[in-house]
Amino acid sequence: MMKLTAAALAALLLAGCASFSPDGGAGKVTELTKERTGQSVSLQRYATDVDSASVRVAELLKQQLTADGAVEVALLNSRGLQASFSELGIAEADRVRAGRLANPTFSFGRLSGHGVTEIDRSVMFNFLGLLTLPVASQVAQRQLEQAQYQAAFDAVGVAAEARKAFFGAVAAQDLVGYYEQVKDAADASNDLARRMLKAGNFSKLAQMREQSFYADATANLARARHQAVAERERLVRALGLSGDQLTFQLSEHLPELPKTPVEPKDAEQTAIDKRLDVLMAKRGTEATAKSLGLTRSTRFINVLHAGYANMSETGEPRKNGFEIELELPLFDFGSTRTARAEAIYMQSVHRTAEVAVNARSEVRESYSAYRTAFDLARHYREEVVPLRKRISEENLLRYNGMLSSVFELLADARDQVSTVTAAIEAQRDYWIAETNLQTALTGRSPSGSPAMGPAKAAAAEQAGH
Repeated sequence: MMKLTAAALAALLLAGCASFSPDGGAGKVTELTKERTGQSVSLQRYATDVDSASVRVAELLKQQLTADGAVEVALLNSRGLQASFSELGIAEADRVRAGRLANPTFSFGRLSGHGVTEIDRSVMFNFLGLLTLPVASQVAQRQLEQAQYQAAFDAVGVAAEARKAFFGAVAAQDLVGYYEQVKDAADASNDLARRMLKAGNFSKLAQMREQSFYADATANLARARHQAVAERERLVRALGLSGDQLTFQLSEHLPELPKTPVEPKDAEQTAIDKRLDVLMAKRGTEATAKSLGLTRSTRFINVLHAGYANMSETGEPRKNGFEIELELPLFDFGSTRTARAEAIYMQSVHRTAEVAVNARSEVRESYSAYRTAFDLARHYREEVVPLRKRISEENLLRYNGMLSSVFELLADARDQVSTVTAAIEAQRDYWIAETNLQTALTGRSPSGSPAMGPAKAAAAEQAGH
């Protein structure tokens, strides 16, 4: 009896302490996001928060946009991200509610007849809820933690998408500038070939080759321009821009390659320890385990209400006492609820194991893609492009020495098109692969697959009590 009373007093104390946090749980989200992206994220709960974010976005867009600037704009300006942050408020409200005792119920009845009036009064408390309050609070706390991980998970996804869209847009813009130069050169060679053909100094076949190159250059430029528009619009969507914000300027070129590639140590273990989808799965399993323990402890008691009651009758002294409402386990002894909880728990365990296995595999794959992209980009930078440059210089010397014609010089320029295009694309692919690697190490799946959320099942199970 003393133990029961102590548990009840502890639960009452816990119920009195449950309250909302000042930041709505956003502080943890900011910490997790900054650790993984280098940028902070804030919960915009009031109009002043939205206005402050808009002012900062406008400042960033007045400057030439960089990769880090794009990430900051995306985190400030993403309405979808702010909408997902509302789950924090829901989870915190559930945590506070789980830490408070349910409101008592008051009943009043009055019967009269034949000059006699009978009045019944009672105040009922959910006594079982009082006893299970500490465990329910722990479950709700883990669900809040999982909601925080989910919010950071979404923020990391927004940041990664913005960074990759930025690199795609800059590369596409760079290619447009290059294809414009190619088209101008093709136009000049085509015009010269027509005039030489007309003067009788050029064959029809050679003139048609120059015309074919001009036609291809024109088509390639049209495709490059559309690709630049498509990549820019992808970036616009990733940054959540509209209206006057669409006039931003991108960096002219992609960042230079680093001198050496990144060599992450214990990459797989880092993913298990820090990836948000893995942490979410772990928290969900813990919450489900707590819920299972609560189910077992209340298996034979589904509803237990206790309270004070009195009855008064005309001409008779008032009668005082107490009432207990208890659902008798005549047809269901709690086995169904226990079996359901155990099934949910095992489902959560297997999903957590699946997330961990996938995380390890994605880290290995991402690192392979990263090293391949780095080696290819470095190969183009240090070998292929310099070689093509030396060939062009040699052809120019031969032309100046009147050992080759202008068309041979232009033919060499045509051969350079695929090399320069491949070099720009290889540099772009490196930065995208680097973003995917960092995301896979500490954030989430680079493929953008949704996180597994077993905590919702735990919440549903807890709601049954």
